[in-house]
Parts: sequence; structure tokens; C-alpha cells
Amino acid sequence: MPTRFSVPPLSSVSRQLADVASARSAPDLVITGGRVLSPYSERFLPDKEIWVTAGRIAAVKAAGSYKASGLSGANVYDVNGGILAPGGVDPHVHIESSMMTVCAYAEAALLNGTTTLFCDSHEIGNVSDVAGIEWMLEDARHAPLSVFLTVPSTVPAAGAQFETAGGDLTPDKIGEIFDQWPEAVALGEKMDHVAVTLGDPRSHAILAEAHKRGRPVCGHCYGQEFVAAYAASGITDTHEAIDEAIAEEFLESGLWLFMRAGNPRTAWHALPDIITLVTKLGANTKRLCLCTDDRDAEDLFLFGLDWCARETMRSGLNPLQAWSMISLHPATRYAMDHEIGALGHSRRADIVLLDDAFVPQNTWYGGELLIEGRKPTPQLEEQLTHKRWPYPQAAYETVRLPGQVELIPELPDAPCVANVMEVKLPGVACFHQPMELEAYPDWTSLLGAHDLCHVAVVERHGLTGTVGHGLMAGFKLSSGAVASSVGHDAHNIVIAGADEASMEIALRAIETMRGGIVMVEDGEVIASVPLPLSGLLSDKRATDVQAETEVFKRAWEAKGLGIPYMGFNLIPLSVIPDIRLTDKGLIIVKELRQIPLFEPVDSES
Repeated sequence: MPTRFSVPPLSSVSRQLADVASARSAPDLVITGGRVLSPYSERFLPDKEIWVTAGRIAAVKAAGSYKASGLSGANVYDVNGGILAPGGVDPHVHIESSMMTVCAYAEAALLNGTTTLFCDSHEIGNVSDVAGIEWMLEDARHAPLSVFLTVPSTVPAAGAQFETAGGDLTPDKIGEIFDQWPEAVALGEKMDHVAVTLGDPRSHAILAEAHKRGRPVCGHCYGQEFVAAYAASGITDTHEAIDEAIAEEFLESGLWLFMRAGNPRTAWHALPDIITLVTKLGANTKRLCLCTDDRDAEDLFLFGLDWCARETMRSGLNPLQAWSMISLHPATRYAMDHEIGALGHSRRADIVLLDDAFVPQNTWYGGELLIEGRKPTPQLEEQLTHKRWPYPQAAYETVRLPGQVELIPELPDAPCVANVMEVKLPGVACFHQPMELEAYPDWTSLLGAHDLCHVAVVERHGLTGTVGHGLMAGFKLSSGAVASSVGHDAHNIVIAGADEASMEIALRAIETMRGGIVMVEDGEVIASVPLPLSGLLSDKRATDVQAETEVFKRAWEAKGLGIPYMGFNLIPLSVIPDIRLTDKGLIIVKELRQIPLFEPVDSES
């Protein structure tokens, strides 16, 4: 469906492009006086100009060609020696992690020179099933950004036996999304890597929906012992390489490798440990891309795809290699290099003006100038302010809680072994730490003696009312509570607290906001970010969400908690080793086995 920023298909404008390229007709736009960054040859082409018509590149010519042509009517924009590069192509991103709608996300993406996203909307799929994914797709159609869907493949993430999700994307539903939405171009990250390698029938039925349509399959795999069977199942990319050894194994097994760079204080910055694949082992970059994966609203502005490229340059790659890894390479991975990824003739006129430090200054999207001097232009302001797609009322009604919720377990009345979850920076893995406990008179004494806090996951889709209870070490929470309705991937509410009263205040605050993240101290909410759309997204503009998130993160840091809050949101994600907590209880991930919180002391030990 054509929208405000659509570019006509090549089939309808090829003759027009040929006329302009041959100087028989004037272009709409000439961007002149630049150095063109060419990912095709990994060279800088000096003193060039780009002729644009119908939102596409008609030709790249020597600077001054338009002036000498005798043609008239084009808008001429002189970049005065700046670098003209293709718009960034992010091959793996979860828009929901930014807590923004697609249209809001576009502002930050365009400021960072990103013009195309391949997004996996499994977050909203876990909450609102196919309807949620279609909301995001409709939103994307109205956004000034090219957004393609990698269809969520693992909803619910751990299987229904281990968690309660609001969505259940069966093989049939996934096939229907492929057939009904042209934006659905690949199968999203197959997160249940253990089930895939064990030959789970449902997992392979979902893979078959992509394979029989010739669609690529994206991956998510931890553990070298799983790589061979995983790749043999037809999965052809991954972003979960955490070190040089597994990165090399992924690459040599035929997977495209998406190197994830992000805020260096978080687990989303694996680049320094992977880039040695190129700098030390001498691997070619032709099958390597950079991706952002997850960004909160603040980090999205600070650590965009352009930052990933600059970080790769700082790690030892040259700028041409680095920019190719955020443009031509991801476009090629999805077989779209005929449309995006470089400044070739007939390609979309998605063009970024870079300064000599490779910081985006201007962004043209389909030939329209939407960012100039690192600020939104009036046409982008109009779209962001007045022409956003309105989400339906159903999107605001996804937090459904019972009247009473038991947020902490019964206090053990005899010595026992507690299956404790230990968190450590950077906060992705949760470590299983069995801990022998004596009998204590109350919870305050027990928690204080072992530096523990309560953690609970509360089912919030109005389906089962189940609550999973746990104890957490390393989180450094001794008072109050924190909670989030962004509890990957089923997005039940995850709460950590020093006492049940504080946890209850946090839970009800989220209920009142219809979703969000909150911090409670001394019986009051001291910081929050409302997320009323499926309990995942704000309906505000990007800069507003950024400001709210920044305040919340500063409060989180001031409290001295042991992991970043995005790591906290992963506590229920039962595909990351080695122990997780869902609304149904504690899960040992590699064994796909549920265990109790408390067990009897082994009499032989």
C-alpha cells in the first residue's frame, strides 16, 4: 500500500531513470560535491554528484555534470566535500526494546543514518499474537523508514509448558503472515535452539514454513555443542556470538554472522570479543554484518548503527569495511542489494551525509531530506507529530491481573536447599547457585543473612493467574522494589523486591499504567516509564520516551543495582543459560527442566 514516503517500484520508473541517467530529462534532486563511499569496491570516489528521480538514484556522475548538462529544474544540494554513504541497514533489531512505536523509532534511526530495519516483533507477538504483529506492520507502513519483518518464530519462547504467553504463533499462523504481508521476508530468530537440535516437531514445522517458501531463517544459539545441528536445520544467520571461538564455528558452518555492538556497560557489546575473527584470524568480512539487536530509548540515540560502525573502526577495521557491514552486507544477506545497501543506479535514494568522523549530518530517505544538520526537517516533524498511525484500543488492554497475588513464597520452616539465581554483570546469564539455608524466623533475617532479594514473575495476560517465585543473589537490592512488564519473552511482569508490600505497590503501579517499568522506595513510586501499548511501548514521541528512560536509568544506577535494567528484563527469558524464572517456576535451560525453589537437604552430604 503506497504511503507518504513510498518509492515507486522499479518496473514503473525504469524508463524515467534511463532518461535522467542519459541527461535527456532533468533529475528531481542533485546532491553534488561529495566523496561517495562505495561498498561495491570499498573505495572512496572523489568529487561526485548523485542524480535522483522518483526517489531512486538515476546516476552517480562527476561533480558539475548537472551544471554542464544544460538541464534545469532540479533541486541542487552541495555537500561541500562531505562523505555520501548509503543509508544504514540494520539486519536484526527488536523495535519493542526501545519502548517506542515504529514511527517514533524512525526519528532516532534517521538521526543515526539508518534507513532500513529488519525487525523481529516477537515481543508484541508474545503479548498480542498475530494482531500485535499486524499492528506493528501497519505502524511501519506509515513510518518514514523501510521496515521488513522477520516473522517471529518462537512464541512462546520456551514452549507453553514453561511459561504463559498471550500469543501462540503456530506453524499455520506463521505461514499466513508470510502469505498475507509482503514485508514478511524471513523467519525471525529461532530462539529455541535446544529444541531445534533435539528435533522438536513443532520447531521443525515452523522452520518448514520458511524453507518451503524459500525464505531465509534467522538464528539465536548459545553453546558450541548445538551449532552443527542448528546449522544443519537450515538456519543461516546468528547474532549470538559471544567470543572468537564460537564466532568462527558459526561462520564456517555457513551462517551469516551479525556482530552486536552496543552500550559498553551492557551485554549488548560483544564486538571486542568477536572482531578478532577478522583482526587476528584474518577472516574476510564478506559474511559479516553489524546489528543493534536491542536498544532502550536512551541508548538508541547514543549507540545507533552508525556508532556500531565507528566502534568497528576503533577495533581495527577500515571505514570502508565498517560501513559496508551496515549497508551492502545486510542488504545482500536478505537478497535486497538490488534495492538498498549502496549508491548504485536504480537503488533507493537512501543517502547519508557523513562528516570526516563518520557521524551522520543529513539523511535522505527515498530522496527526501528528513534530517539536516542533525535535526529533523519540517516534513519529518509533520510526520512524527501529526501523521502517526493510531493503535487500536485493544492494544491498551493487555495487562490483566487478579485481585490478589502472592508475590513471595512461604518461609521454609526447616533447613533446606534453595535454588538461587545469581546475576552478574553484564547481566545476560543467570547462574544456578544451590544454597543451603537454615530455618529463619522471618524473611528479613533470611534475605539479610545471604544478601538475597525476592524475585517473582506474574502472569499478566488474564489467562492463568500463575506466579513464579525465586530468590536472587548479586542484584544488591536491600529495600523497595523494581518491576517491569517488559519481561522477555512472554512479557509477564517481573518484580524484584526486599518485601512483599513494596512488590505489591510496584505491581499495582504497572497495572494502573497499563504496562511499564517502575521503581519503589519507602512505599512510593520514585521513577517510572508508562508503556500502555501491549505493556511494551509508549505512545509518545521518541524524545519524550528518551527523557523518561534517562530519568529511570539514573534512578536505577543511584540505587546501585547489580545489573542494568535491560538485563533485569531478561530474567524470565528461558532460552539463555543457565537458570531462569517464568510465571510457572524455575527452569534449567540446557536441560529444559523445571525445578522447585526449595528442596530437602541431602542427608548424605
